[in-house]
Amino acid sequence: AMRKIFWRNNDLIEGEETLMSTIEEINATAQRMFSGTFAKIRENFITIFKDLFMEGDECDLRLEEGVDPLEAKIEIIAKPRGKRPTSIDLLSGGEKTLTAIALLFAIYLVKPSPFCILDEVDAPLDDSNIDRYTRILTKFSKDTQFIVVTHNKRTMESATAMYGVTMEEMGVSKIVTVRFNEDARVRSAAVTG
Repeated sequence: AMRKIFWRNNDLIEGEETLMSTIEEINATAQRMFSGTFAKIRENFITIFKDLFMEGDECDLRLEEGVDPLEAKIEIIAKPRGKRPTSIDLLSGGEKTLTAIALLFAIYLVKPSPFCILDEVDAPLDDSNIDRYTRILTKFSKDTQFIVVTHNKRTMESATAMYGVTMEEMGVSKIVTVRFNEDARVRSAAVTG
């Protein structure tokens, strides 16, 4: 036999009110958590940007005003000294990349992990910008193990170990490892197969 369920009108109204109250509480919590995280990312972004660029350079992250923070657009402002671009699109390739690196690390620092993989992040950078990039990697490598995929010699020079793939015989790949002595660096590299 089929069971019949009868709902009283008051039960439905009470259930709807409870549901609406729960949704408001979840939204308020999400907004509070997002605002706190955004503030930390913004602070990290400004600090790292100034490390990558120069002290007089300006940057900021701004949320669209008058909109729910969870729905708002995020504006990235980056103004290297001597330039006043109206859009981040007007920066050079290297400047855009360094700005993206600053933002990447700003987000990463909110909840860092023991290791991080960076794949060809340095590809658009020239030598002077590579030096800035490797300085940041060295700074953060005290707490994080970085695995960097790169073809750039200057980036490789800053590593403590290198892993390469070689093909001595056609179709047979071999991993080559080079570990650098911290005191003597390249002079006492040991190659293992």
